[in-house]
Amino acid sequence: MVSDGIAGDATVDLRLDASSISEIGTLPPLPGEEVLDLDGHLLFPAAVEPHAHLDKAFLSERIPNPTGDLMGAIEAMAANRHLTTPSDIERRAERAARLMARNGFCAVRTHVDVTMENGLRSVEALTAVRTTLRDVIDIEIVALTGWPLTGPHGADQQALLRDAIASGADRVGGCPHLEGTGTAEPTAILLDIAADLGVGVDLHTDETLDPDVDGLSELARAVLAGFDLPTSASHCVSLGQREARDQRAIAELVAEARIDVIALPHTNLFLQGRGRAPMPRGLTAVDALLAAGVNVAAGADNLQDPFNPLGRACPFETAGLMILTAHLLPADAWNSVCSAANAALGRPPASIAVGAPAHLVAVRAQSVREAIAFAPEARLVWNSGRRIGETKS
Repeated sequence: MVSDGIAGDATVDLRLDASSISEIGTLPPLPGEEVLDLDGHLLFPAAVEPHAHLDKAFLSERIPNPTGDLMGAIEAMAANRHLTTPSDIERRAERAARLMARNGFCAVRTHVDVTMENGLRSVEALTAVRTTLRDVIDIEIVALTGWPLTGPHGADQQALLRDAIASGADRVGGCPHLEGTGTAEPTAILLDIAADLGVGVDLHTDETLDPDVDGLSELARAVLAGFDLPTSASHCVSLGQREARDQRAIAELVAEARIDVIALPHTNLFLQGRGRAPMPRGLTAVDALLAAGVNVAAGADNLQDPFNPLGRACPFETAGLMILTAHLLPADAWNSVCSAANAALGRPPASIAVGAPAHLVAVRAQSVREAIAFAPEARLVWNSGRRIGETKS
């Protein structure tokens, strides 16, 4: 059984060539062909992880976060950089990326720390992992620059960011809302550097429950002023705390700027809202964004590290959280980790159609809802027509 996650199901045969789906229908086997009987399985286009931190993966036991909030995680990482080495970063990142591939991801965009104390270690480690796993999973690297970017010490951080792109990072990243001087100036600096280097941006935007923080609007206005490279805004938590009228207005501005928004339920639910009563839901305004026509993808963000002690690197887990936290229907939830995530990374549309890339994952299920609900451990995965993994229960 085949599903594109949106348009329904049908029982068909597929033939794969070197990289794509070459035929669909009732297909007699050709001499010498390998034939897999997937009776009782649902076949999906493979998912895409649009926001990860592979350089931090699996650090939960080594670097605890006693306060459990965002600044506690940031401070824990800063205080314990000595516990990680380039080879350690590479080993953990490869382990995480391989797990993602086995679970049904064909690509991952990872943010890696580019701070004065970390230098280019994470960029160098991830470029090595990208090469090692080039036939297993596609890896895109975002240089997550530290702060300050402004003021007398900003020049050093800006220079390091440029060095990160020269060393193999694909996009400019940063956290304007943590600058402490407002979001307009650091956003402008990041976009200017990206424009100068000819690369897109993916910013950690408004990762706070403070409704008065509106870096998303600053970003949209800056893009509309003339930045014409791909732009993503991750988190956007404060938008979910604004009045419905404000949410609609900001969402329409984001849609006009053609900014992809990446919702991150795992980590935002863990970090945001501690000590507040009633406890708010730490998620962006998914409904308002979708209603305005914004492409909204969903990712897991952190994987068993100080920012999130849990996570299975599984697209069905993320889709399930989008059902529970954003109230999406199952097909729309799968779209957020598949078609919308592909679009956010500028990849070809995800579909099961002749000529489509043969990035596929098969699980034993009768519907999209059932697949998300049970997230079967047994699954088969193909990347560009090559079977790269079979996980058995």
